Amino acid sequence: MGNRGELLAGAKACLRSKGFARTTARDIAAASGVSLAAIGYHFGSKEALLTRALVEATGEWVDEFGGILAAELDASAAPMERFERTWARLLKSFSAHRQLWAANFEVSPYIEAMPEVREVMANAQQQARLGLARLFLGITGDQRSSQDAGAFYYALLAGVMIQWLVDPDKAPSAADLVHGLQIASGVPGKSSSIQI
Repeated sequence: MGNRGELLAGAKACLRSKGFARTTARDIAAASGVSLAAIGYHFGSKEALLTRALVEATGEWVDEFGGILAAELDASAAPMERFERTWARLLKSFSAHRQLWAANFEVSPYIEAMPEVREVMANAQQQARLGLARLFLGITGDQRSSQDAGAFYYALLAGVMIQWLVDPDKAPSAADLVHGLQIASGVPGKSSSIQI
């Protein structure tokens, strides 16, 4: 795998066990079996390494989640049904990946001070928007509709994650999100309270 790959694997393990802010360079070196100096050589800083590891770990989760969801969802499902089922599955997965979601917010303080972290996160956001448009609506490509739909879902995902991390018992359910979307868009209807 090489030192760079070992460092990324070690950083991902640390993110899952300790989170972004509590992980030290020594933790990563110990988890990866690579020297402390290699962090600076390959990534420039511990924060840049952790950011890259976070982006990769989140991407791996999205790919895995997308595969599971594709196998479970009926391609001919109505958009609102697809929306609700996707959110039901997302919310269920949050508990299994809580530390990963928390780490996504822990990186925020480094954005202003570290341009390389900002660049990695900006590129990751762009990919996340396109991935969410594909996940929720089946829209592919880099066209305007993918960007706009993805931006909406990304904003919604970030807001739901914050609510879920702060108080999972009072965070919105999939049915709540459907109902809220119906109210906001002026579309009448009831959610089906899908359970997954």
